[in-house]
Amino acid sequence: MQPVMIVTGGSQGIGAAVARVAAARGYAVALTYQSNRALADAVVADISRAGGRAVAVQAEMADEASILALFRTVDETFGPVTVLVNNAGGPGPTCKLADITTEILDQVLAVNVRAPFLLIREAAARMGQGGAIVNVSSRAAEIGGAGEWVHYAASKGALDSLTIGAARELAPRGIRVNAVSPGLIETDLHARAGLPDRLTRLVGGVPMGRTGSAEEVAEAVLWLASDAASYITGVIVPISGGR
Repeated sequence: MQPVMIVTGGSQGIGAAVARVAAARGYAVALTYQSNRALADAVVADISRAGGRAVAVQAEMADEASILALFRTVDETFGPVTVLVNNAGGPGPTCKLADITTEILDQVLAVNVRAPFLLIREAAARMGQGGAIVNVSSRAAEIGGAGEWVHYAASKGALDSLTIGAARELAPRGIRVNAVSPGLIETDLHARAGLPDRLTRLVGGVPMGRTGSAEEVAEAVLWLASDAASYITGVIVPISGGR
């Protein structure tokens, strides 16, 4: 049977790169989007032109009913999920600790922490005795996001803990859970957050002297999902040029 991958937030950036590489390597791909159907359809069209199978599913990560509907759609379209990539997330607005609000915290934690819990729960229920889950974390979890995104960094720290705990709990069932931890990656996340010069400003702190690409992150995700990583679980892989 064709393996099935769900990529949340798969309409752009790292998620879109993961979806394209996965389809090229034989996965049927269900990618989610929140609101921009055109971007999601463009990724599906690229995959279809290359001879792959993909479907775009509108899903709101902050809503449990929407997550459950996503899995029903994937079950009906492709069958049970083989690999789950928890990529959807967001940093929320930039602010210092003095300006944090409960609204900001609720928004960020719902998507970056609560949603992965629910997605892992539903995926594991369908994986039987084998599967792989890859969470997309961030180097912010260790660097801390001071002065900009402490709330985002804290949410990714929680995701790292979830990765380790879920890996140990699900290992007896043959379900591996790992994470990638990207650093300064060339996506539009920074511009959408109102910081279009952020990569240029911070790249001097990268030992390799450059930013990374979404495709480089995607390669690590696909490796962790593959049989080449069959004895690896509970690992968080930095993809950051040494930063």
